[in-house]
Amino acid sequence: MAMKSHVGCVRQVNEDFYACIADVSGRVLAVVADGMGGHQAGDVASRLAVERIVKELRHLDTGLDREDEREKLMNALLLANDEVYRYAQEHPECNGMGTTVVAALLGPTGVVTAHIGDSRLYHFQNEELVQKTEDHTLVHELLKSGQITAQEASVHPQRNVIMRALGTEPDVRIDLGQFEWSEGDVVLLCSDGLTNKVQSASLIDWLKKPVSLQDQVDGLVHQALEAGGEDNITLVAVRNQAKVDTVQKEG
Repeated sequence: MAMKSHVGCVRQVNEDFYACIADVSGRVLAVVADGMGGHQAGDVASRLAVERIVKELRHLDTGLDREDEREKLMNALLLANDEVYRYAQEHPECNGMGTTVVAALLGPTGVVTAHIGDSRLYHFQNEELVQKTEDHTLVHELLKSGQITAQEASVHPQRNVIMRALGTEPDVRIDLGQFEWSEGDVVLLCSDGLTNKVQSASLIDWLKKPVSLQDQVDGLVHQALEAGGEDNITLVAVRNQAKVDTVQKEG
């Protein structure tokens, strides 16, 4: 496992928060959240969400099947939504705060995912990179409906408008997914501070380099900073291997 979070070159506060836990009954739990809201409420939202998700999932049973894992993951995000929304209602200065969340439970052969917002999860296998999450943004909706091109989407003035986020409404819809992975594969979770600055080809180039996973993550963060680093940048990467170390960190 490898991870890094950086405030960037412009922001004064890091509103990203993350965790990576390697001892969840034979699974790895990885979460990345990118908070939003005025008066520094974004960092509160992302922290509350990640801490609640970790609390709900840290002590999972060993005998769960894939469908059970998906349900547990979804319920953890829904409980996190309740907590963030309730906090905002009780603290008027945090009104309107919310956070993106992308989370994964990674077993020896399979991965289950849940996400809301535009933080992403990628699967790197056989030198190919596949995005496993769909951005919940206005620009992505325009792109899907054919109203704009991919080139127009990359420079659209409203490309950061989020259509769905955790904690902004009492009820939210969480996207769930699952896929198989093999030894040597890498799963990468990241905030848009990375993907807005580093293209997929560069992600692939770094993940192919014969260096440690941490060096790959550090290099990607450095590239995003070199490209301007206007936003917070957070990555969590997990490689499928026989033995992993237990690590927990936050941004």
